[in-house]
Amino acid sequence: MTIFLDDLLAVPRDAPEVVALRWFGGRGGARVREEVTFGDLAERVERTAAGLRAQGMEPGDRVLFSIRPRPEGVILCLAVLRAGGAVVFVDPGSTPELFAARIAAAKPRWAATEALLYAASSGPLRGIARSRGLLLPDYGRLPVRHLYTGRWLPGVPRGARRVAHVRPAASGPVPSPASVGEDREALVVFTSGTTSDPKAVVHTARTLGGMLGLFAQVGDLKPGQRAHTDQMFLGLPAILAGGTWEIPAKAPKEAPEAFARGVAGADSSFLVPADVTALLDVLEARAAEGGAGPATGPAVLAVGAAPVTVALLERGRRILPGTRWLAVYGATEILPAAVTDADEKIAAAASGDLVGRPLDGIGVRIDTAVVDLDEAPAAPSDGDPEVGELVLTGPSLMAGYLSDLDAGKDRATEHRTGDLAYQDADGRVVLVGRNRDMIIRGTVNIYPGLFEPRLRDLPGVADAVLVGVPVADGDERVVLVVTAEGGPGGAGAPEVRAGTELARAVAGQVGRVLDHGALPDLVVEASHVPVAGRSRKPDRRALVNLVSPLTGTVRA
Repeated sequence: MTIFLDDLLAVPRDAPEVVALRWFGGRGGARVREEVTFGDLAERVERTAAGLRAQGMEPGDRVLFSIRPRPEGVILCLAVLRAGGAVVFVDPGSTPELFAARIAAAKPRWAATEALLYAASSGPLRGIARSRGLLLPDYGRLPVRHLYTGRWLPGVPRGARRVAHVRPAASGPVPSPASVGEDREALVVFTSGTTSDPKAVVHTARTLGGMLGLFAQVGDLKPGQRAHTDQMFLGLPAILAGGTWEIPAKAPKEAPEAFARGVAGADSSFLVPADVTALLDVLEARAAEGGAGPATGPAVLAVGAAPVTVALLERGRRILPGTRWLAVYGATEILPAAVTDADEKIAAAASGDLVGRPLDGIGVRIDTAVVDLDEAPAAPSDGDPEVGELVLTGPSLMAGYLSDLDAGKDRATEHRTGDLAYQDADGRVVLVGRNRDMIIRGTVNIYPGLFEPRLRDLPGVADAVLVGVPVADGDERVVLVVTAEGGPGGAGAPEVRAGTELARAVAGQVGRVLDHGALPDLVVEASHVPVAGRSRKPDRRALVNLVSPLTGTVRA
């Protein structure tokens, strides 16, 4: 599957009245607020795309996109692609300077934003947003063409067009669809980086179509099935298969009770580990209150976008025994890449972190010529292959990073994951560690080396190290360890304390220097930072063990 839009808008030609999108809302999130049939979906996407072209959207235009999953936003996203534009996802909660750097890198000509976000960033709700720690950029002042969803609110800039009113001119020829070249830019996702080097992944129409095709393998999607998820990468493949994408009223973690009701009896769903924990907490509490019989979930529940632990899958099987649990592995650069089910992953736990068999079309290479390979974990027995960095190729491989492509560099031919892995005799991929430092919290990849230099510049700080403390559901708690200028220093295990004067002072300042996705859950002060290895780098593993009790998490 390459150019997917023609396929998407043609499904099913013989039954246009079949529901393609179903959005829930109302009190408790249990009421169906809107349904869009396949016929309506095709007509609204085409009409909106023609309206965007009539408004001046040109092939290659980048559109800053900040709209939650719901029919109006899904239709606009598809219409932008249909009109030849590229959708750019930028976290609005970034620090103002990082947001500005990302906007400068992306150079969008348009912004598509919810009216509520305009109001919260520049209107009467700005004070409330700031009181809750959201330093939102002033969307209304961006020098772009503005589109908004929802009802007009104060803060929406003059001249902004409501998406529902974007349509071709009443008279005159309707602009024809843009020529959708397979290798044109379609999706830009900022993943990490600093103000001087924002990092964004670029996907083309071809690689986005490849991604949707691979996800169809994961869910084994069929016509007539219901996919209940807020994740586009399962929702769109469900529509392509002739099924219905059911969109919950809110993200599962924000309204787990409503999500639990909506997902019960669905054919498939996709969740990140933190959302799974929220869902299981609700179901377990319901059972403790005397709920009748075992809880009901979807037939298949795929979990991914962050490490999926055996403990989480074991808990999931216990609470939802009638659900088939799948763990999906991949990265923004190439997603998805491999899949395994709970039974297989649990059975293989002693051998490492099994992420499964590569999906059809995914190429795997184990590069043993990696830094510090002699210090990397070994495969579990002498008969197993050598450990090396996992390198992937396939139909969903990104075109490259935005800064590289804009500079005229060649497109990516493979993705080096940074994961140390081996393939067993059955061709399954097993992870045994990392070749570079990275923390994963929720769906955010945090590279400590990008942020630690700025943290070391804070007043009174001599050294600063960010570490991730794993928890049972595969998520990580982010802890910032700082040492004081003129501190005692020392060797061996350091003394680590929370609540010191320095720790409190730093906690009050990190919002100025860190993207909000990298803000620590806890700041502690250490007498010194332990080091390890020939390179005498910070011993992050030792620090994790030292700070775990302070986070309420005990390392296994």
